[in-house]
Formats: sequence, structure tokens, C-alpha cells
Amino acid sequence: MAGILYIVPTPVGNLEDMSYRAVRILKEVDLILAEDTRTSSVLLRHYGIEGRLQSHHKFNEHKTAGLIREKILAGLNVALISDAGTPGISDPGFLLARTCAEEGVEIQTLPGATACIPAIVSSGLPCDRFCFEGFLPVKKGRQTLLRELSTEPRTMVFYESPYRLVKTLEQFAEYFGPDRECSVAREISKVHEEHRRGTLAEVAAWYAGHEPKGEIVIVVAGAPQTRQKAEEKDPSEKRSRRHREAEEREMDTDEGQ
Repeated sequence: MAGILYIVPTPVGNLEDMSYRAVRILKEVDLILAEDTRTSSVLLRHYGIEGRLQSHHKFNEHKTAGLIREKILAGLNVALISDAGTPGISDPGFLLARTCAEEGVEIQTLPGATACIPAIVSSGLPCDRFCFEGFLPVKKGRQTLLRELSTEPRTMVFYESPYRLVKTLEQFAEYFGPDRECSVAREISKVHEEHRRGTLAEVAAWYAGHEPKGEIVIVVAGAPQTRQKAEEKDPSEKRSRRHREAEEREMDTDEGQ
């Protein structure tokens, strides 16, 4: 009987963010795949987990994914963890999940810690619809992607290195407009957690005078709605919308009576 692949989120900061189920699974599985065994050993020792550890990271996942799949098909239960957060979200995990899914291996992904959700919820920007972009390309394709995202209406979420934060914010201001609202979340779930909100120009200027450290999540407001742009170009469109809204209000009044 084939085993199961468990994808297990780990804390992005505070070790208390580990779930009871995650601890139990890591204690029960036959093998734990870790992005960095040294980093993961600290977490495992904290919870008294003594399972067998094996490296699984972006430099070897193409070689090991097939071998791990065969072990699971042979009956081993395997858990995949990353240094922090949910595997597969800007961390190794997608390739192994796809390789196992193609062979019908059961995959159970536990809900848990990730940096992007707390960042967008705390930003004060709309979070009912958003797009996650992760890390932008450092060079090739970066400007093309920024041009495409300049018209994205949904709130956008990015991961960034503290060393590139100011440059990235300045590029966002250039492509999205300096008055676009944003929020920079730093060190989520850690002692020095910080959220700085304002326009792209304001936040870029602030960090230009301060040396940011730690993990960074940038949340940027989406582009103004297409309807608003159409109304600016064609005033009759705005008058037509007002007429429709007046009719809807009259209908609501009649129904209320």
C-alpha cells in the first residue's frame, strides 16, 4: 500500500505558530524532507521530533523528486517542510507535489503559516481579491512584468529581499505611480514585526533613510478600476452610470413600500 506525502507549513517567525497536527505528523512520518536540515533541526528539537531528515531544496529537487515518489509508492509516509512557511510558496515543493500527483500519490497539505496572508490582511488594502507575485525576476523579464502589473486591478503581494527593498519600491513608483498605496510588512510573527503604510513614494523615501532587515512582504493597491478610466475619457459614461443607479434606488424604494 502506497504512503502519503504530507506538505507541512512551519512557522515564519514565532515557534508557537506550529499547529498540533503538524507536530503529530512530523513525529509519525518515516521521512522528513527539509530545505535546510540545519535550520529545520532547531524547530524539530524544540518540539521533540526525532524523525529522519533528508535535504530537499531547489538545487537537488529535480534529481530527488522521482526517488522520493518511489519511496512513497513503496509505502513510506513522507513530510515536506521548508525553512519557514508553506512549501511550494516561493519555496521548493511544487515539483515534488506534481511528480507525486501524476502517479496518483495521496497528498495532504496542512493549513498553516505563510507570510503573504498576514501581510495583506494587516495592510488595510482590499484583500477579497488579490494576486500573489512572490519574488520578481531580478533582471530578465522584470520590466516587462512591471508594465503588465501596472494595470492589474487586484491588490498585489510581493516578496523581496531587504537589500533590494528601496530599489523595488522606487521601481513600483515609476511603473505604478508614486501615489499608489502600499504596505511593507517586515519580520512577520517575530519580535520586531513592523508594518509601514503610505504611498509608494512615501514608503520608499522612509526606507531610503533606514536600513531594513529581515523578511519583507510588499502589498500594493491595484490599479484604478477600468470603469473609472472610461468615465474620465467619456463623460457620457459617467452620466449613464448615475442614471442607472438612480433607477435602482427608485426600484428599491418601491419594493420597500
